[in-house]
Amino acid sequence: MNDIEVNVEEVFDETKVKKLSFLELIKKIGPGIILTGIVIGPGAITTASMIGAKYGYSLIWLYILIAFMGTTYVLVTYRLSMLTGMPTLHAIRHYYGKFAAGFTGLALFLTCCFFTIGNISGTGAGMNLIFGMDWKLGAMIMILVLIYCYFSKGVYSKIEKAVGICVIGMIIAFYITLVGTGGPNFGALGKGLVQWRFPEGSLATSLGFLSTHAALTTGIYGTYLGIEKKWKKEDLFNGTMKVDTIAHVLCVILISAAIMIVAANVLNPTKTVVKSPAELAEMLMPVMGSIARPIMGIALLGAGFSSLLGNTQRGVVLLNAGFNKPTALEDKSIKFGAMIVLVISAVICFLYNGSPVQLIFIANLATAIATPVSGAFILLMIWRKDTTGGLRAPKALRISMSICYIICIFLTASSLIKLLS
Repeated sequence: MNDIEVNVEEVFDETKVKKLSFLELIKKIGPGIILTGIVIGPGAITTASMIGAKYGYSLIWLYILIAFMGTTYVLVTYRLSMLTGMPTLHAIRHYYGKFAAGFTGLALFLTCCFFTIGNISGTGAGMNLIFGMDWKLGAMIMILVLIYCYFSKGVYSKIEKAVGICVIGMIIAFYITLVGTGGPNFGALGKGLVQWRFPEGSLATSLGFLSTHAALTTGIYGTYLGIEKKWKKEDLFNGTMKVDTIAHVLCVILISAAIMIVAANVLNPTKTVVKSPAELAEMLMPVMGSIARPIMGIALLGAGFSSLLGNTQRGVVLLNAGFNKPTALEDKSIKFGAMIVLVISAVICFLYNGSPVQLIFIANLATAIATPVSGAFILLMIWRKDTTGGLRAPKALRISMSICYIICIFLTASSLIKLLS
């Protein structure tokens, strides 16, 4: 099966696996950080700021659902990958046939491609805020840096380090912004965490927010990154994958919650609505002064570039996986495929002066198709007896995945109704 070896018969003794120390675990994690960089793109930042601006702290409880769903998706896909010896789409092909894998891979690829356009415009906006240059020039500079990363040796290592720097930069920038706007209102924060309700008119936005922050695609791609990281079956039991999952979910929540709280503090009192993070920088200037632009620029550049760096490759890897082609990041088909997607996306982005609404519609539609389809196969696999590697059935993960899939179907149906109405 190309660069993926299949082994579903081996019985593994988890009791013989030695637990790793904290320092050893830190060295072993990595895919979760890349996944964080992909999730926290300009779209996620914009949605978080819009929710905070319009609804204040009343939807902060959504992060509890994000923690539950995000953790479940990643742990389930990691476990299936390690115990079957196959990453997700290869496992779908093995158990349910080439059509199922090909269809799922194509749908996931389309989803990633269309969101790449938004990441390009977000990267350009970040360069504009920091250096004052035209956003298209800024985007082109970062695209060239991106292509260098793709075609240099040690692709995975470079991406892991680059995204890690971007994630750290985002956390620092957003928390400087949070402190600069007075910090969280702990009373309102506590109230928002315990009162689970959807304010009038917030359901559709909330569903989109959940779908962005806790996506099945994240866990699916993580199983291919695990191969690049050279994870072994022992890493499922020595703490590596649990810590990697926690690092991913925690970073997503830390970054996104900070921007939602900033918007709740500054924009909600005046009911100001923003349509992009660049606009948010302008809105923060009366509170933070001229430092607002470069700080938000760093945050936006980190979000756009890290998401662009991981998302473009993710799309090509998942497409190749669906059709049983090579998935290694060093493979020429992945490098050239990612570059072609990047160039086409940049041309479309520049022609439309940003991200055209029509393509966002198609991206949402592709997501609405890919998520329930891939989720159905993952749910079926976690309940199969022949995917446990001879170990005790993971009852908690099975139940959690079932609950998450029900939520997923609800999100998808609601999104489709909104898109087609």
